[in-house]
Amino acid sequence: MIAVIQRVGATALTANGEPYSEISHGFLVLLGVLSGDDETDAKLLSDKIAKLRVFSDENGKMNRSLSDVDGEVMVVSNFTLAANYRHGNRPDFLCAAPPAEADRLYRLFIENLKGAGVPTASGVFGADMQIRTTADGPVTIVMDSAVLRKEPKS
Repeated sequence: MIAVIQRVGATALTANGEPYSEISHGFLVLLGVLSGDDETDAKLLSDKIAKLRVFSDENGKMNRSLSDVDGEVMVVSNFTLAANYRHGNRPDFLCAAPPAEADRLYRLFIENLKGAGVPTASGVFGADMQIRTTADGPVTIVMDSAVLRKEPKS
């Protein structure tokens, strides 16, 4: 499971042409579910993101977490994070989890964040979405659950 985490000042999401969700500040998380990912991957990433300390403290050091700054998270499913771009110029997405499994783990990831006390908004799985966001920093971090599992990348 791959997550691209961007610290944001505000984010609003439109799904299928209609306003759907928004957050005021916190993280925009693009979540890619890969074949072979399971509940452990969702738990590892959601726990790490909930506690990630990348908000500035009174000394300007990145030392505060979402809970310290009353931050929120918007989670958007993004199968294109599974892109294989090794050959040619048109990537394939064969490493992405099948849609039903990806949706299940996406929803579990969101529930895990909520269970950790993080106010969480989401996109619509499989929908055409547009995201308006104000990057804060910018601070962008890519996390891979295989790293948290301490497994080598394939």
